Amino acid sequence: MKIVNVKVIKSNRAVYCKILTDEGITGLGESGAWGFLDASAQAIETFSQYLIGKDPMDIEHLWQSMYRYSHFRGAAIMGALSAIDIALWDIKGKYYNAPIWQLLGGKCRDKVRVYAHVNGCTVEEQVEHCLKAKEEGYTAVGHINPFLDEPSDVPFSDGTAAMLYKAEERVGKIREAVGKDMDICLELHRRLEPALAISLSGKLEQFNPMFLEDPIRPDNFDAMAQVASASRIPIATGERIHNIFEFQMLLERRACHYVRASICLCGGITGAMKIAAVAESHHCSLVPHNPLSPVATNAELQLCAAIDNLAIAEYPSPDVRSTQDQFMGKKNGLRMRDMVNHVPNVKDGYVEIPTEPGLGIELVPDVEKLFPFQSHKIATRMRIDGSVCDQ
Repeated sequence: MKIVNVKVIKSNRAVYCKILTDEGITGLGESGAWGFLDASAQAIETFSQYLIGKDPMDIEHLWQSMYRYSHFRGAAIMGALSAIDIALWDIKGKYYNAPIWQLLGGKCRDKVRVYAHVNGCTVEEQVEHCLKAKEEGYTAVGHINPFLDEPSDVPFSDGTAAMLYKAEERVGKIREAVGKDMDICLELHRRLEPALAISLSGKLEQFNPMFLEDPIRPDNFDAMAQVASASRIPIATGERIHNIFEFQMLLERRACHYVRASICLCGGITGAMKIAAVAESHHCSLVPHNPLSPVATNAELQLCAAIDNLAIAEYPSPDVRSTQDQFMGKKNGLRMRDMVNHVPNVKDGYVEIPTEPGLGIELVPDVEKLFPFQSHKIATRMRIDGSVCDQ
């Protein structure tokens, strides 16, 4: 079997890779470089020149060749490599008439516990969405921002004391509303410096969050280790880093307790499996990062089925146009579930493991026309004094 064509499909707020073979088997993958999707699409085009004529079954060799041919990395390139890798695994699964998890060693679980996305520009909205998720059977809610999901064009004005006290008050209201049985996962969006992150963790400890995600910027593993060593709340991070070597450095420094690898950014299924093994050797579990489309969700579920060290998985709602639009308050009639032939069922806070061959999902015909592509615009939030506010 040989690869005869590699297509880039740009639709909605997503970039997909579709690989065609001379035996009529096709594979589908998604890039996770959502901030730089146009660049990632071009990287797929560049890789396609190498891929045409190759055997799609030689996944590890193809992965190593693309990763190491120039030793340039970064989100756009790794998003492209991830999309290609997922598409190659999709082909292999279809060839052997088996879901991808079966080719990875079989499944470790029958279903995957997930947390529902929660957003809100006010704590009242956050509480409302948490209670709705609880009514729908979820046992965990996540992406909860103690600083609120305010629009990027609204300057952030709170001083340090107000910021910390308000965060404590909001999380307290959420815990009171959902009770003691529901896990709450807090997303800090890289907002704080290390000392403030440690201070906030002390204030929030009483509410027993499952974890604090990205309390500081991801650039310095030593600084993240400083926070992780002082916080009594587990630290989750990793969605902005790209390869097994960076995750190894993160784990060697004991800089996190949960690994937030993004399967569409860290090298696809091949890369994510390597990262899961390194995390397992450090007694750490994965909380896979996924703010993307149902294609990425199916890829995530293949990984979740095949690894033992899974804590919980992120589940973006398929009933919105995109996760970013949801959190920025943009509403329209388009839904991500309408981009694909089906989405997995969620019941009692768990998602079914796909059993179809390969990835187990396909884009609908003419998806580019039904969901015109929209690239992400740079909209950095500012503080009231005009300086940058991480969000």
